[in-house]
Amino acid sequence: MRLPRFFGKKRGHRRTGSQAWGSFGEAVFYAALVLAGLSFVGLLVTGVVSFDADAAGLPRSRWWLWLFMLLIPGALLAFGASGLTRTVRGWGKSEERRAAKEGIAELLDTMGDPDKAAHGHPGVPTCEDLVNSPGTILRYRLPIESPESWTLVGLGLFAALWNAVLAVLAVNAGIDLLSGRVEWVLLAVIVPFLAIGVAGIVLFVRRLVLTTAVGTTQVEISEHPLVPGRSYDVLLAQGGSGAFPRLALDLEVEELASFRQGTDTRTERAIVWRETVKEWADLQIAPGIRFEAHVTVTIPMGAMHSFASQHNSVRWRIVVHGRPERWPAFARYFPLVVFPRPTEVHG
Repeated sequence: MRLPRFFGKKRGHRRTGSQAWGSFGEAVFYAALVLAGLSFVGLLVTGVVSFDADAAGLPRSRWWLWLFMLLIPGALLAFGASGLTRTVRGWGKSEERRAAKEGIAELLDTMGDPDKAAHGHPGVPTCEDLVNSPGTILRYRLPIESPESWTLVGLGLFAALWNAVLAVLAVNAGIDLLSGRVEWVLLAVIVPFLAIGVAGIVLFVRRLVLTTAVGTTQVEISEHPLVPGRSYDVLLAQGGSGAFPRLALDLEVEELASFRQGTDTRTERAIVWRETVKEWADLQIAPGIRFEAHVTVTIPMGAMHSFASQHNSVRWRIVVHGRPERWPAFARYFPLVVFPRPTEVHG
């Protein structure tokens, strides 16, 4: 039995070093970060490091203490704990196996979960989450998958967190000004922070106004799941106010393929089929009165049914494209599930 080596060299695609020692070094590094973060928190709790610069024997310039007390312990604990957890979970596993295991990116992937298949239809995703909301006119109201909502949430969180740090710095700058001191370094830090904070608020408010001004889009359908060769009634309801030079309802099929390129996981998407069901031009929507239209959606006879596996997915969906006047165009997605056509028995 050979002892593990501290050092090694690379020979082609192989390394002579010990992976155990490498993982041990990573664990020690991340554990040191956690220990440093806990030590800093302990100093804050015990009062060794406090906001009272005179009592602690620190310089009278206190604004950097606020910044350090907010950022340093949290950053040390976050990076150290996450790295230590990842190292412990990957202990004794090869790099390929660690790269192949399920991570947060795959948990957030929009591809179907192969474990949630429809009863009696292997490989076909279930539609339980698509039929749990009754419609106001037709039988079911389809859920919406809109990237606009996630963009709005992300901008809101960024603006809130960034301006919270900015407020702490501004309070310290105000205290120094009231006491007759001017911290030029602090003011130089606040200026770019203020510019970024204002930009974040402007982007958030702009996205919020865009979402509310355009109005909500609602799609209802008469039956679900769908079957090739049959037609279904669909209700489109578009809220908002103002002129819409174009509004269209499309039926499309998207294919997703997930594959590995080295240790990276990539997902390719392609629209393999699209049909414009109905298109409206020069709509004028009055405030408080939504636009409603009934259309008929037909699934082609030889169409591929919905499919979901670990690496491939075929997704059906209704897409509403809109181009409001004075606002950017939008696209809102409503997922569908198409079951295989029942086998006909001939006597």
